[in-house]
Amino acid sequence: MSRLRRLAALFAKTPLHPQWLLGGRVVPRGIREVTGKILDIGAGDRWIERELSAGQVYVALDYPSTGRDLYGARPDVFADAGALPFADATFDGVVCLEVIEHVPDPGRVISEMARVLRPGGRAWLSMPFMYPLHDAPFDFQRYTEYGLRRDVGRAGLKVLELRKSGHAMRAAGLLGSLAIAGGVHRSSGLLRVVLLPLALVMIGAVNVMSYLASLVWPDWSHIASGYEVEVAKP
Repeated sequence: MSRLRRLAALFAKTPLHPQWLLGGRVVPRGIREVTGKILDIGAGDRWIERELSAGQVYVALDYPSTGRDLYGARPDVFADAGALPFADATFDGVVCLEVIEHVPDPGRVISEMARVLRPGGRAWLSMPFMYPLHDAPFDFQRYTEYGLRRDVGRAGLKVLELRKSGHAMRAAGLLGSLAIAGGVHRSSGLLRVVLLPLALVMIGAVNVMSYLASLVWPDWSHIASGYEVEVAKP
């Protein structure tokens, strides 16, 4: 872990962290209502497993060059999400959070999710919209709300709920804070030493002002940090 990442970790969950406006992890709505087998694509540290109810069977899947090499993931299965090694209609629920932007053919992945989902099963997807390049070179695209609806529909899945994540003011503030942090990351030597304390003040100010503005200013649906969608297989 770099020195900057270690420093950022000290300020986690405070307005001095550049990703503070993202908030914490959000458990997919209704996932505990699904009985049977749950597939978690891009499982990472398997945090979804800790949120499930007794009796639900959890299967974690990740991709070697991202899950293992970048994050040290320990899934039950290493595989390509575009060619899932499971039979048709194997799972009652499928989770795919913050993964679709990292696959070269997202439509194929969504179709594979539909294939392994049992009729009547539910799936949850999320991905960023206004967010910087990350996990390069495995960052290929962003979806609008309408792009998500299009590819989900092409896979034969029905949208139950689609919602944006992040008030417009918070989404704008998040980009501002990350731009400040990114500039510090690109600097070096004496310039970094000078910029770092200034960046902490600027990030804190941007975060707090954006958060307070989001409490009183009307939201705008055209700006979002990301999207979350719940779908069902007819």
